[in-house]
Amino acid sequence: MNPFKYTYRFILGLMLFVTLGACLDELEIETLNEDEQSAALVVEAVLTDEVITQKVYLSRSSNRLDLETDTIYNPYIPLGSQPTDSVDMETAATVRVVGDNGTEYQFTESEDGIYHSNQQFALEMGVGYTLEIETKNGNTYASDPLSVQGESQLTNVYAERATSDSGEEGVAIYVDSSPVQGNTQFYRYTFEETYKIVSPYWVADEFVLSDYDPCAVPVPTYNLEILPKEVQNRVCYNTVVSSSIEQLSTAGNPNSNVSKHMVRFIGKDNFIISERYSILVQQQVQSADAYSFFETLKSFSQSDNIFSQIQPGAIYANVHRTDGTGENVLGYVEAVGVSDQRLFFNFEDIFPEEELPPFPFNCNFQSTPESHPSYCNPESGGSKCPQSVIERVSQGLISYYSAYDEGLVPLASCPGPYVFVPRICGDCTLLGSNIEPDFWVE
Repeated sequence: MNPFKYTYRFILGLMLFVTLGACLDELEIETLNEDEQSAALVVEAVLTDEVITQKVYLSRSSNRLDLETDTIYNPYIPLGSQPTDSVDMETAATVRVVGDNGTEYQFTESEDGIYHSNQQFALEMGVGYTLEIETKNGNTYASDPLSVQGESQLTNVYAERATSDSGEEGVAIYVDSSPVQGNTQFYRYTFEETYKIVSPYWVADEFVLSDYDPCAVPVPTYNLEILPKEVQNRVCYNTVVSSSIEQLSTAGNPNSNVSKHMVRFIGKDNFIISERYSILVQQQVQSADAYSFFETLKSFSQSDNIFSQIQPGAIYANVHRTDGTGENVLGYVEAVGVSDQRLFFNFEDIFPEEELPPFPFNCNFQSTPESHPSYCNPESGGSKCPQSVIERVSQGLISYYSAYDEGLVPLASCPGPYVFVPRICGDCTLLGSNIEPDFWVE
């Protein structure tokens, strides 16, 4: 699971500047200048008590506008032409985790700003750890002492039909857990959800265009064939990592058992549950300081008018310069005890004999002429018809459905020899991967 991306966006997007002190309810506010904001090191890591390849994410804050990938499908815009995220990753750093029992774990940069431990390891309860960083400019940083506070075992992850607080009908994902050892008063939940996608207008054949020259004179030259598909694109799978902060405190309760705590609600009309759905829930036992940090971050992100309540500044990381320089650092480093459990269900398991959620894209049948006037012939006069088949195929915008059928496209103003649909309606690879995950069970 990757809990770091949304934390980074909260910090930089909100630009809320809050210093978290040792006390959970004491906040000190300090305003930074623009240069400090643009240069701040961002450190993100959740180190766990499970034997895995641990990860540390390093980046730099930026005043550039963060244009996220456009998630609204437009059948008239070729894929890959939209703006993508802009993040300044911190490369070529030296990263290690040092335990007060003499253990030391080195990290290597696998991708820009992403550092993986050279060996798999697990944090041990009762051991204090420090994350140490040396950036390529020679500055050194160290985290506050980190330790796993406790361990709690997920005993059940289950789905039930439910109604949200706003009155929406859907399915709720709940968890139960029991403490095993240590201090287990503060919890954070993350998840990965994977859902099956079946193309609603998939057929076994496809358009294959070759030797296309739209500028040939007097007419475009091309070779358009209808051939059997060589790639399986009827059934796909998409995995999405949770992008919200979900926490729970049992402080003040007689025990730290967790019972029927909801970690996810999905509306009944959400197409991600149309076929088969799976969720991997991870429960993290946090420290009190980590719990306070993320609760503060969450409260700011949900505020209706955050800028009227606090001044611009930085939410400090629990990482600092080792030479005492008062440099501002963003992000947070945690040491947590974790427990994971996966759940599968089908739509009919929750809503038997009810209509499946609608496909979220317009899949109207269309038909247009196969070709078009030459782009480079001034005497052609252009075309009064919509984009031709070969124009759309060349841009990857459509999927073949059938030979022309007036019953499917009764009002076509410029019908052609074929019926087609927006590509997303016949090719699931636009929404996910056609490779079945290793964990998938039908």
